[in-house]
Amino acid sequence: MHKLVHLDCSLRDGGYYNNWDFSENLINNYLKVLVSLNVEYSEIGFRFRKNSGFRGACAFTTEEFLNSLDIPDNLKIAIMINANDFIENKKFNDKKFKEIVPVRANLSKVNLIRVACHNEAIEYISPLFDFLSDYGYKTACNITKISEKSTKEIDKISSILSSSNVDIVYFADSLGSLAPNQINQITKSIRNNWSGPIGIHAHDNKGLALSNTLEAIKCDITWLDSTITGIGRGPGNAKTEELVLELNKNNNLNLVPLVKIIKEEFNPLKNKYQWGTNIFYYLAGKYSIHPSYIQSMLTDSRYQEEDILASINYLKDQGGKSFNFDDLNELRKFYKGKPSGNLDPKLIFSNKDVLIIGTGKQVKNHEKALTSFIKKKNPVVLAINTQTLKENKLITYRVACHPTRLFADIQTHLKLNQPLIIPLSMLPEKFSKLLKKKEILDYGIGISDGGFRCLDDYCMIPNSLVFSYALALVTGGNAKKIFLAGFDGYDSDDSRNDEVNEVILKYKNSYPNSEVIAITPTKYKNIISKSVYGIF
Repeated sequence: MHKLVHLDCSLRDGGYYNNWDFSENLINNYLKVLVSLNVEYSEIGFRFRKNSGFRGACAFTTEEFLNSLDIPDNLKIAIMINANDFIENKKFNDKKFKEIVPVRANLSKVNLIRVACHNEAIEYISPLFDFLSDYGYKTACNITKISEKSTKEIDKISSILSSSNVDIVYFADSLGSLAPNQINQITKSIRNNWSGPIGIHAHDNKGLALSNTLEAIKCDITWLDSTITGIGRGPGNAKTEELVLELNKNNNLNLVPLVKIIKEEFNPLKNKYQWGTNIFYYLAGKYSIHPSYIQSMLTDSRYQEEDILASINYLKDQGGKSFNFDDLNELRKFYKGKPSGNLDPKLIFSNKDVLIIGTGKQVKNHEKALTSFIKKKNPVVLAINTQTLKENKLITYRVACHPTRLFADIQTHLKLNQPLIIPLSMLPEKFSKLLKKKEILDYGIGISDGGFRCLDDYCMIPNSLVFSYALALVTGGNAKKIFLAGFDGYDSDDSRNDEVNEVILKYKNSYPNSEVIAITPTKYKNIISKSVYGIF
């Protein structure tokens, strides 16, 4: 077996979370830690050509920046560049390339330049490796999205690269879809034409990054990527702290500096940015969806759990292998056709008080008082989704609108007695079939970035939250007063509070004379709060 080479790319891949803006102190400590772990290479960052928006030093990794660092003598430095930055009209543009690699290797701190190549770029990029070889750099070609390439495509790629001056052929499991049993076949396909070193960059969508890397070693793959705590785009990568233990089974390493930097530097970042695999990344890996969709939705307070699941369901059918920011808003458009329905909510709510019961714990905490309130005030009681009371007969109607949540709750809805108000005519046809034995009232829905418009047979609301839909429904029905119970809110630092507060603000701007009163404890600052135990 050839000598294994361990490359840590924590700062380059981790920069997708903080715009490559790491402190100089962190970087210098990190470099020392790698030496203590016998890691040969640190890929400190990208060398992006385009300068758009603020990005930190590790996005550009200039020679000036590298010269300012305390780089240990026995640690080699790598950077990554994107092949597409230097391809114009299907030709390699050497002038653009010379703008970012202006010096020869013997004048640079950089030892290795890795070139990230999408499928279409590889056949045009060979001259770049010639230039880098002439400049004296060691080079690697990182083939992205390897899981989506056929054996025939991999054969073609390896044939092209075998005729170039590239030193190492890497493959990246960009979508986190690979399982260990696929590594050997990919390696064989590359070996059909390539006899040089092969490397692997494994993503952890399905929790298999380390397993895939260890399997790669068995297949004589010798260049291995990892990052501290797995930091990296989407769910991240194989963890350096785990891989070094597997590669150094004699346990002759000083792990104290590693443990210290994880505790003091990387764990606080992880707590803030929340990389690491979860059910959403797992599904993305399963269905070959680009992890940046999941990363963007998880860090966007507009996306609730149901939104993310529905988006994954959409992307698995429509294709999400390449990430596009413009697609994100489209993912939230769950409803088909022009907003419409056949229910006039005035027939139910006109000039009546309404109590909307949410799913928060405060419903159970104050259920006796709520039961007394309902019996005294006789409001129309509208339960969100499948929320129940001990005296379930006190609930008049149920309301739901999000297709993913509705699909998950269908069997429960079929057992509940109350009529269900949903935008049935705007949902996929399968809902009509699944709910054919249920009494359904159809009130339409449309999503708009503006405020609320509550009309006779449909509403326009700013998001797909069932709370927004319920507010619009009763407002369109000319309800007298709207009481809320079980709208507890979240911890003060939870961004979901912001979305609901914004909903209330938009609602008040659209219907300033409407009274919305929470009668159980709530953390939503824009909702008027009174006590269910008081006099109304």
